[in-house]
Amino acid sequence: MTRERSLTTGRPRLLGRDRNATVAATLTVVALTASGCVVVHGEREVLPAATRAEAAEALQEFTTAYNKADAAYDGSLDAGHTTGALGAIDAARLKAGRVNNPGGNPRHTPLKLTDVTYTIVKKAGWPRWFVADAKANKGGDARWVLVFTRDALSDPWEAAYLTLVAPGALPAFAKDKDGWAQAVPADSRRLSRVPGELSKDYTAYLRAGGTSFANGPYTSELRSARAKNSIRPGLVTQYIDEPLTDGDFAPLALRTADGGALVFFATHHYVKQTAAAGTSVPAPNQNVRALTTGEVSRALTMEFVANEAAVVRGGSAGGSAVSLLSRLEGLTAAKGE
Repeated sequence: MTRERSLTTGRPRLLGRDRNATVAATLTVVALTASGCVVVHGEREVLPAATRAEAAEALQEFTTAYNKADAAYDGSLDAGHTTGALGAIDAARLKAGRVNNPGGNPRHTPLKLTDVTYTIVKKAGWPRWFVADAKANKGGDARWVLVFTRDALSDPWEAAYLTLVAPGALPAFAKDKDGWAQAVPADSRRLSRVPGELSKDYTAYLRAGGTSFANGPYTSELRSARAKNSIRPGLVTQYIDEPLTDGDFAPLALRTADGGALVFFATHHYVKQTAAAGTSVPAPNQNVRALTTGEVSRALTMEFVANEAAVVRGGSAGGSAVSLLSRLEGLTAAKGE
């Protein structure tokens, strides 16, 4: 079915609740059931999500739409090719660009994706999905890892997740004799962590710490940076972290060759800066200003959506720490006080 963008069905309800002032409106008509998928019209046959040619065509259509939208700073040009976390982040980026450069992107360079590897999931029911891992001419040496989903044969393929991963960092995936990959149900307890609970687990870790996630730039180092920045002379910074799991933000997990899983999931974050009496919040940059409602004086609250890629070990003991391979975060709204 065609997905309808709605604040009430999946994407985070953003600051101000004004759809015209924010960009994280989501689309969700279909949510994951406990098994990790929804069967539409009784379809239960186990099938590959797409042929390799269809996957290549979907990636090309996304790239073409992405480049048109980026050149014009017009989110309507690729809105039909993105959804979920990537859709929220991309729409906000384009909106800010449009505000600051109404005539289009003066620094536009067309995105080129080469050396593409497709990992296509074979499963029953909807959503169907596949992963494209490509070398890009943007983002340095990191490879672009895109997850494409759709909820019906009549729907276009939409990119729901984008993470940037160092070359060679992705784990090997379990595949059958024909080369098709295997999805892991969101509620699977045959792993050290339940894939469908990773968003909740990660936001809890950011708040309180612990040993559930391995040390690294997106875990222990991020918490340390937050602690350092939380209190500065004349300025207090507060952080609020929320899981994001419904509809097109639902996690997707891919079986790895060692019996674990690579899990794509999304999270929702607020950062509030409050100035002491007699002082003001540091002036935000032009992209933040473009997405800000209200007058920034004593406080500024910024809202972000992030998508993460994590490796979860096999086994149900629950003792193995989750390793975060990548985290891509984008500002989606801001409010001044």
